[in-house]
Amino acid sequence: MSETTLILEAGRAEEHYWKDLWRYRELFSVLAWRDVSVRYKQTVIGAAWAVLRPFLTMVIFTVVFGRVAKLPSDGAAPYALLVFAGLLPWSLFSAALTGASESMVANANLIGKVYFPRIIVPTATLLTALIDFLLSLMILVAMMAWYRFLPGWQILMLPLFVALALLASLGPGLWVTALNIKYRDFRVVIPFLVQIGLYVSPVGFSSSVVPEEWRWLYSLNPLVGIIDGFRWCLLGGASTIYWPGFLISLGVIAFFLWLGIRRFRATERTFADLI
Repeated sequence: MSETTLILEAGRAEEHYWKDLWRYRELFSVLAWRDVSVRYKQTVIGAAWAVLRPFLTMVIFTVVFGRVAKLPSDGAAPYALLVFAGLLPWSLFSAALTGASESMVANANLIGKVYFPRIIVPTATLLTALIDFLLSLMILVAMMAWYRFLPGWQILMLPLFVALALLASLGPGLWVTALNIKYRDFRVVIPFLVQIGLYVSPVGFSSSVVPEEWRWLYSLNPLVGIIDGFRWCLLGGASTIYWPGFLISLGVIAFFLWLGIRRFRATERTFADLI
């Protein structure tokens, strides 16, 4: 009869933490697809909510900024395409940030029972946001066909900016979900901040309307560079990227990703006690 040896070694879990992410990859899949099924369970129109919300927001922004305020579009691109190309990364970012920030509290029953790298929980919520994004992208494809507007070769770079939008949400999401366990007020604060961010980001208008001397400061909002990148990919030569600002946005994304992982890992051991 074979014998099993149990090794108890101080710091062993810490030493193999990042290797355990691969070992527990099946748990990532289970949590991700569970979140997807729960999101649309017992809803009347199901996944259509992921399409309806950004579409109605696009209509409102097009009327307010395009018709009433008469702000310019990028090149010859219809204003509705400009807005929807900005809504796509914003919706992806906000959904991923909100889901990640609430993930640990939502999985409280799992946190205190078994060991696994806790960072899997907020990371798994990104898949739900990504699926919503893909559904909304289908609407943009239909709109571009309606307007007979074809993207250029820049469309091949779109996956890169999708990844940047997810990374931009993951850093703050990890930080906030760690704080949310101890201070439940953040469950109210995050939706409020997300709502404000919708209007301070260049979603309903082109970032080119910002005066040149202020664009670098405006680019401290990492969504500015990401939204500009999405429009460059989808609208082609009709939209340009402000490269100094884009580099600033990359730096801000990297900083918050480092800060989020660092904060999450520093408080991870206390989650089971606090939650």
